[in-house]
Amino acid sequence: MNTVPGTIDKILDVALASRPDSPALEAVSGIWSYAELDEQARRAAGALWSLGVRPGHRVAACLPNDLDIVAAFHGAQRIGAVWAGIGEALSEAEQQNLHDICDPAVTLAGEHCKLRVADRVDSDRWTELLTHSDRAPALELDLDAPAGIAFTSGTSGHPKAVVHSQRNLLLPGAVLVATRGWGPELRKGDSFPLTILNLMVLSTLLTAQAGGCAVVMNRRNLEGVAEWITTRRVTVWNGAPAQLHDLATRPDLDLGTVEEVWSGGSDTPDALRRAFADAHGLVPRVTYGLTEAPTVVSIDPPGSEWQPGTSGRMLPHYDVAAYDDAGHRLPAGELGELRLSGATTGPWAGAWTPMVGFLERGEIRPPEPGPFPTGDIGTVDEDGWLTVLDRKKLVIIRGGANVYPLEVERVIATHPHVTKVAVYAVPDERLGQRVAAVVESPFSQPDFTSLTELCRRELSAYKIPEIWTRVDALPVNAMGKIQRAGLPELVEAHRRSGSI
Repeated sequence: MNTVPGTIDKILDVALASRPDSPALEAVSGIWSYAELDEQARRAAGALWSLGVRPGHRVAACLPNDLDIVAAFHGAQRIGAVWAGIGEALSEAEQQNLHDICDPAVTLAGEHCKLRVADRVDSDRWTELLTHSDRAPALELDLDAPAGIAFTSGTSGHPKAVVHSQRNLLLPGAVLVATRGWGPELRKGDSFPLTILNLMVLSTLLTAQAGGCAVVMNRRNLEGVAEWITTRRVTVWNGAPAQLHDLATRPDLDLGTVEEVWSGGSDTPDALRRAFADAHGLVPRVTYGLTEAPTVVSIDPPGSEWQPGTSGRMLPHYDVAAYDDAGHRLPAGELGELRLSGATTGPWAGAWTPMVGFLERGEIRPPEPGPFPTGDIGTVDEDGWLTVLDRKKLVIIRGGANVYPLEVERVIATHPHVTKVAVYAVPDERLGQRVAAVVESPFSQPDFTSLTELCRRELSAYKIPEIWTRVDALPVNAMGKIQRAGLPELVEAHRRSGSI
């Protein structure tokens, strides 16, 4: 059976024994070899220990994409602490909310940390501690103990703290390295914030298992992404659909050494795959991820193979299937709520275990037994191709008929006047709900008549939006997902301001 290679404190050992001077990490501040990353992780563990952090204590970090956040993460794992990232781009209230949920013993604070908390450790003090603190004691670590917190809000707008073990933080990298045949030549670039736990999983924890290099990118604009890819010789780049959309309009930008482009975080229309391939010669590898998994659940195979409308093939350590409302598993290809469990057959059988649970008021509430309900409506066919139709909670019930917003959004997004779109429900006395659409558009007056005609050609009549609104910008989170909580209020605020 395939499995993970021990605990995170051992993740660098193979490369340290065979190629200690090879690059393990490259960021805006420089390059660290495996030997240097190991030393910096040792120093970080000692610094945290000197601050009183002990196994099971929580360590929060509000730090930029650079070398220090990776070293601090590894250091926390070496003493059995539980890591939690707090995004720099969040408002003060949002940062405070996440801080209060995880209640850390220490908060590592960078320039853009807005928190005013007693456990705050600023950069100058942290640098001093790294220089002068003693070595932390060697500990016997538990692979299945709490190790990291990922925040997810789903459709509610209220963050939930998902707690994962070291086993589940390591497993995605182990599976992806094995199934994609990666080795020391891997240079994986990520421009998403590393304060998102899933990005730690897909950067340093993945590349270390390949013996490759994690390229921690600090720019997200088109020219910046292209510059990082070419100058840092990135071979696999992970971007948001919005970034791929913009790059598809710029065939003049050289993506150099990239062999594989991932698209994740939100829906990737088939038209975007084709447009990107036409511009840059690579068909994006579309992913479906789940914070509770954590991270990638399905992905297109290496190369150019893909199936229209799908989000890749299920990874072999998972069993994903559609279930009906009564909790009965449906035959392959039938539509229902997607639920996740560990594979029971094949080389990765038994490797995956469910998340530890949800952190609530200082206590961890374990998940309900049985396959985990994702909240997504979709299908999985006999060959493992996964299709997501929409979020279960977002389904609009119009006169008794189900309307899946994502299905409608995929049609609207093909219109040249539309940059982003969100479809949502508005109450209706007769039908229960009607379909509304809010579009982000550079045009002050998008052609809503044309948009309606487009929908009429592609969709059943009951799915066509009856209310259209244009805004300058739809709110998105750090992964590029539209923040749906509060959409009706956003539209109403625009109406009152007279900006639509």
